[in-house]
Amino acid sequence: MTDATALPLRLPRPRLPARRTMLKALHWGIVPFFIWFMFADPDVLRRMGRGWFQLHSINGLIFVTLALIWTGDHLRRGLASRPGPKLPPWARRVHPILHKTLIWGLFLVALTGFGLGATSAVLLRAGGFLPIAPPLDLPQAHAMVSFVHVYQFYALAGIVALHATFHIWRHVHLRDNALRIMVPRLLHRFL
Repeated sequence: MTDATALPLRLPRPRLPARRTMLKALHWGIVPFFIWFMFADPDVLRRMGRGWFQLHSINGLIFVTLALIWTGDHLRRGLASRPGPKLPPWARRVHPILHKTLIWGLFLVALTGFGLGATSAVLLRAGGFLPIAPPLDLPQAHAMVSFVHVYQFYALAGIVALHATFHIWRHVHLRDNALRIMVPRLLHRFL
């Protein structure tokens, strides 16, 4: 057999997880980082030592990466879920608004984090190695972006609490198994 007649080598295509599986991993993967940022104060961490602040920076990089993946998936394919059939009309209207607010809220928190790097006087590095943005040394803008970033994050935390309450209400009051859709299968026996 000559080279011209040889069959081309075909490698198997890697099989990616289903979209819902990926979103479950994103959903539950972002939760510990969200909790970290709810309680971690950068000024206190700096005083605790370089290692703690480095951990904070690495957590920020992972958090932003997950948020951007989620936003990218939403831009490409839209929401992964539809309102359940047992939801009353008002809840059918709230469902997509609540989920889109969470996705875009995560993106905006990442964006203002970039703004912190851009307005800083020094080059900030996410995770200690990835430059966030070129430092423009704009102290007033930095103070304003910092203020917006913090309060935006805590407003997002309120939306997260509302989101969790909404799905717990669905699961308990409507008995539509809303929580089974997003919790790992290992926890289904407790629901």
